Amino acid sequence: MQFKKYTILTFTMILAVACQSKAKSTKVDHESAIKEIKTDATQQDLSQYEKAYFASGCFWCVEAIFESVKGVQEVVSGYAGGNEKDPTYKQVANGQTSHAESVKVYYNPKVISFTALVQVFFGSHDPTSLNRQGPDRGPQYRSVAFYKNEQEKTIIEAYIGALVDQKIYDEDPITTQVVEFTKFYDAEDYHQDYERKNPNNSYIRNVSIPRLNRFKANFQDFLKEDSH
Repeated sequence: MQFKKYTILTFTMILAVACQSKAKSTKVDHESAIKEIKTDATQQDLSQYEKAYFASGCFWCVEAIFESVKGVQEVVSGYAGGNEKDPTYKQVANGQTSHAESVKVYYNPKVISFTALVQVFFGSHDPTSLNRQGPDRGPQYRSVAFYKNEQEKTIIEAYIGALVDQKIYDEDPITTQVVEFTKFYDAEDYHQDYERKNPNNSYIRNVSIPRLNRFKANFQDFLKEDSH
């Protein structure tokens, strides 16, 4: 595991990139030890918040990372980037659709900007790992930054340009897709807040929590008070 310190002049901030290991590993069965849990997101009025969409591997991991960030009110796990209607977890996880495991981030732009969310996105996974994050392999685990308008697209592309110009990843090309957002499908209820509600699950202990802790160590200024 490598951590790199760097300065992004475009955004005038010093950040850290936590790169996922590229060591060989086997695919983890996310369906093991799952129990149905109702999501809290359906019980909130989230109409006042802006939304952003990202994909960077297992949505259990990505959801937990964004939920630790100040200014983020709620994160929903789901599926995006594909053409199939109403995909199921089994279909997506088995690579039977063109969707990626994704998250929908509800955030307060008065507290955190879309630019900062892009920094969180790139700083919490390895954007050079094609169709893979950690032990999870396949296009359903690809890196995608979705944009809803030209301003968001410009921010994402400018950030990628800064990473490339400063050679943050040396010779490794960034494989993150920059894709116009079309449709997000909420994942099944039991996937929501899965890391928090299932701390003893083996995948959570061995993959999700270590990934979250690496992010927290490098982005302390971004964290909510109760996430330190």
